Amino acid sequence: MFVSFLVFSAPILFIIADTLIPSALLSASVSPQPLYAHLSNYDFRYSLIDIPIVSIIRSAIILCVYSLCDRPGISRGPYFAIATICSVSSLIFVSLKASYVFSSLNYNYGDAYGRSMEIALFLSSWILAIGHIVVAYRISCRERRKLLVYKIDIEAVSLMQEW
Repeated sequence: MFVSFLVFSAPILFIIADTLIPSALLSASVSPQPLYAHLSNYDFRYSLIDIPIVSIIRSAIILCVYSLCDRPGISRGPYFAIATICSVSSLIFVSLKASYVFSSLNYNYGDAYGRSMEIALFLSSWILAIGHIVVAYRISCRERRKLLVYKIDIEAVSLMQEW
């Protein structure tokens, strides 16, 4: 039963993971401050608060499209397209952000734990974005196979009625 849950609700599991993992890694890598303090001191080159926000927005958009398009016949195109667009755009944003964060000259060699959590934050965001694309592609393939099976069955039923 658990395996079938994993297979059939992979988009939901990726959405849950995409909202929880970057937020947990951010809270482990930075000092505990309220959210408004992070947002008021925001600087694109140094602040990491936008990576979990981008992951949450990406997950919310993908969840809305998945819930609207999870019907036979329309779950192929829109869900795959929106998941790909959201994931690729967030990959571009996170890649630009990583180039600014890791090219900064104020690298503190004594804070290896914080730097490793930052690297894990970026890697998890990249992996989850690519995972959204893979899951959307697999669902698109599954729906395409269903349409082929239904097409074959419809033809077989029409042949049986002629006899």
